[in-house]
Amino acid sequence: MSDIQLLPAVVEFLARPHGHFIEGQYQAGEAGPSVDIHDPSSGTVISRVAEASEVEVARAVLSARQAFKGSWAEVSPYQKGVVLNRLADLIEANAEELAQLETLCSGKSINLSRGLEIAQSVVFLRYFAGWATKITGQTMTPSLPSFGGERYTAFTLREPVGVVAGIVPWNFSVMIGIWKIASALVTGCTIVIKPSEFTPLTLLRIAELAVEAGVPAGVFNVVNGRGQAGQLLIEHPLVAKVAFTGSVPTGIAVGKAAMAANLTRATLELGGKNPAALLADVDVDGAVAGILQTAFVHQGQVCASPERVYVHRSKVQEFTRKLGEALGQLKIGSALDPDAQFGPLANAAHLQKILGFFERARASNTVVCGAKALDRPGYFVEPTVVLANDPSDPLLHEETFGPIVCVLPFDDEEQLLALMNDSPYGLTASLWTNDLSKALRLIPQIEAGTVWVNMHTFLDPAVPFGGSKASGVGREFGSAFIEDYTELKSVMIRY
Repeated sequence: MSDIQLLPAVVEFLARPHGHFIEGQYQAGEAGPSVDIHDPSSGTVISRVAEASEVEVARAVLSARQAFKGSWAEVSPYQKGVVLNRLADLIEANAEELAQLETLCSGKSINLSRGLEIAQSVVFLRYFAGWATKITGQTMTPSLPSFGGERYTAFTLREPVGVVAGIVPWNFSVMIGIWKIASALVTGCTIVIKPSEFTPLTLLRIAELAVEAGVPAGVFNVVNGRGQAGQLLIEHPLVAKVAFTGSVPTGIAVGKAAMAANLTRATLELGGKNPAALLADVDVDGAVAGILQTAFVHQGQVCASPERVYVHRSKVQEFTRKLGEALGQLKIGSALDPDAQFGPLANAAHLQKILGFFERARASNTVVCGAKALDRPGYFVEPTVVLANDPSDPLLHEETFGPIVCVLPFDDEEQLLALMNDSPYGLTASLWTNDLSKALRLIPQIEAGTVWVNMHTFLDPAVPFGGSKASGVGREFGSAFIEDYTELKSVMIRY
């Protein structure tokens, strides 16, 4: 099958002058620098977006602050949930348009954009909407002594923190954007989102849909640009919280800048070098299918995906052979081709980074398969499996954020735990075994925010997500997000 036909609405949207979405209106942006948007499948420029100036960022933040104190504060919790569900309805109704825009910007398979990015964004949005009427405080009875018959009671309130600056990466811009938008709006906050300069278009379209859904002007704003736009947001005195998803080095810089600006609170969902452990009793065929699905989805450009795989020595040869054979059978093609099973990397800069890892692997490691670029337009490489030389191999410790799996054998569980925990990161991990007792004994000893058994990478809105160690601060989803978007106020009354 060839590339799908673009919808007329998508063609028209790409041709528009793109800038920002501020105070409920689409704005082309001031005259000044712009960013070219490339289709990763061809490398060609498909659109441009203006970079936000300091004035535009300030206007967006002020708009959000006024809406926080005004229109959004006047909307009841129930009605906030209704509005978010209307937005979910509109995203569903425009799903194909949004999926095509996302695929064109990110290089994500059209199947993945349709079935995961957009479809699951709706699921997450509806989940968050359900929390609107369930954000509560507590009552308590103080133990203060009574000298004249007086009594005391106390309670706590959960109050929205204010304006949120949401900084979103290029790999899942819609879904991660929705996590931040919905978390902010359902708790009563307002938000200014800055998408990645590589994937800005889909969130601009969703901002239009938000107004149609009934989100008041100023509640949901979008500013575009490179890192400077994000820096201006973080440093703005009216920003009460920063919600960042991205790389560890950038996340550390964001956290420092937020603290330096005004002790601004920050949640940081950062990267990982996530281990998958295949125990001695593993079903190799099942594990191969699972690693194929989770380590190479979106060409490995997923922060939670497994990059280092520790395999019991008795199974390592069978596993690497079968995984290499399975990868060799994948159809590599355009992200807009529904038959393609493996597409391009998301941008030219990331392509160069991955090529650097390939060069090192060919020079120092045994390459099971891949480790080459494809001679075709766009940002295509081969899915890659390499064998680690020893536990100190750099490919076991440096996050690649790409389609590279590094394999090392282990002999016993004590050694395995040492290998899995030998990392500054602690985002996710997985165990592949039919021995439930052994898995339950190992889980508490694994240093990761999420541990899966016989699966990896899958997220559910009811299950909190976030990392330990250098993989981040704070949690998304579940009820845990409420703590990061609200301030706890204590009230004591004498009567």
